[in-house]
Amino acid sequence: MNLKSFFKRNRTPTVNQILKTQILWMMLLRIVLYTLLFVLSVVFGGASLDVILMPSELMTLLLVAIYFTTIASAFYAFVSKANLRKFGFIQNLIDTFFATLLVYYTGISHSIFTSIYFFPIIAGGLILPRKGGLVAAASSTLLYGGILLLEVFGSFPEYLLVMGYQGADDPMVNLNHFAVQGLTFFLAALLSALFSLRVQTTEDALSDSIRNYDRLAVLYKQIFDNIATGIITIDQSGAITSANNATGDITGFPAASLVGTTLIDYFPNLNLSAPRMRQSADFTRYDGKTIRLGYSHVDLQQLGETEPDSLDQHKIITLRDISEIEQLERQMRQAEKLAAIGMMSAGIAHDFRNPLTAISGSAQVLVNEFSQEGSENLFNYELADIILRESNRMIDTIADFLKFSRPEAANREWFSLKSILDEVIQVCRADPTWPLSTRLEILFDDAIDIWADPKQIHTVLNHLIQNGMAFCPPGREIIEVEAEEVKGGEAGDTIKISVSDNGPGVTEENKEKIFEPFFTSRADGTGLGLAIVLQIIEEHGGSITIDSSTSGGARFIVSLPLPS
Repeated sequence: MNLKSFFKRNRTPTVNQILKTQILWMMLLRIVLYTLLFVLSVVFGGASLDVILMPSELMTLLLVAIYFTTIASAFYAFVSKANLRKFGFIQNLIDTFFATLLVYYTGISHSIFTSIYFFPIIAGGLILPRKGGLVAAASSTLLYGGILLLEVFGSFPEYLLVMGYQGADDPMVNLNHFAVQGLTFFLAALLSALFSLRVQTTEDALSDSIRNYDRLAVLYKQIFDNIATGIITIDQSGAITSANNATGDITGFPAASLVGTTLIDYFPNLNLSAPRMRQSADFTRYDGKTIRLGYSHVDLQQLGETEPDSLDQHKIITLRDISEIEQLERQMRQAEKLAAIGMMSAGIAHDFRNPLTAISGSAQVLVNEFSQEGSENLFNYELADIILRESNRMIDTIADFLKFSRPEAANREWFSLKSILDEVIQVCRADPTWPLSTRLEILFDDAIDIWADPKQIHTVLNHLIQNGMAFCPPGREIIEVEAEEVKGGEAGDTIKISVSDNGPGVTEENKEKIFEPFFTSRADGTGLGLAIVLQIIEEHGGSITIDSSTSGGARFIVSLPLPS
């Protein structure tokens, strides 16, 4: 439902209600007016004043009739759905009739209560613009002319004769009364109509202003509730005075529950004394998840406040979940770091690889010669062996740099996972540093095949096994390799490969950093092995996660998709 139809639908009941209230007030004033006249007739009835008053019996009877008529009319107005304008005209005519009775029984042309006619005329003009006052004026003029005509023919209450009353003998006198009073009645009707039109114009303008204000209020409310940025306002004591729906979505707390609470209770890490530029802080959501919250604050100037010290007491705080943004920033920094690694790797490969190969070859010749001479050159043999070992390690490090900085495209094919793992184990056991106490368990079916690049999967398995071996306790090294085919997952059919060790495991703090280049907790590590593993797995469209093994060590789980 749009705003235009909402306000159009709700306008008519409001106008009818106002009209009904005004008519009820007119009837109440009728009772008050005639009650006061009754009190005056009682107070001054015995005084020797040159004023004609109704006998108390007649006044009482008139008052009872007025009360009965008013109560019945009010009851009818409440229980029925009659046309209120027509009902208002009828009440005006009733008032002119009661005024005529009062004038008739208080001396007609000599009555001091002729001004009572102005009550229905003015009330009609105000309540029923244009026609109300004119109808009341016409009715009053005709009724007043009628009782003046009765006076000319000598038809008036007998008790007036007892009081020495003498009616007007000359018809021109009563005609003069009729003309003057009639002109006065219509003049009052015109003035009340003009005044009523001015009031109605003002009310219409005010109603338009109220409707426009309501539209703006609803529009503001819609914008406030639907904007994606969280908005909170606080007062000088730090109490939250409003919060939009986006604040609830970001924090997990219902927006309505935040209003009335203290800001520090829900946002203890927000620093409002810092500069008003964009800041960030950790925030724990209602579900316990910790996010990065970007926020800024500005002062809200309150209307009517002129002192400078009062301008900083009310604030608007904008909130936004910037966890993904910071993650993108980290990825950009990672990309910049990778670019630097690529340039550095190219330089290292160009400047150091060939000399290291020459050093390694020369050292190998020296080792062979010194080993044949026995114990005579044992010291020289050990030195040459150190040169050979360290140069080979540097060659391997350079090779890792090149693999990471210049990844090869995956040439996928079907092959047996067991066969590639056997090749990895053969290479590992050929390494002189491989512990003979290592127990490597293969816990999967030999028939499992995978769709990947054999050379790159060989690198992945080799790095994961070597990494696990580095953290196993000496003399009790246990490496477990498991694999299974998972069908019908969210990513389709996949092969899940896990490599576990019985070491100390990976801390929660290091789980997010372990795949970053150059991050290592090993004294002899380069920090590129697991980064290369992640790069290869992502090139295959897979994923790798870290968990704990049954023995408490680390468990790396690799998921590789299978073709549909």
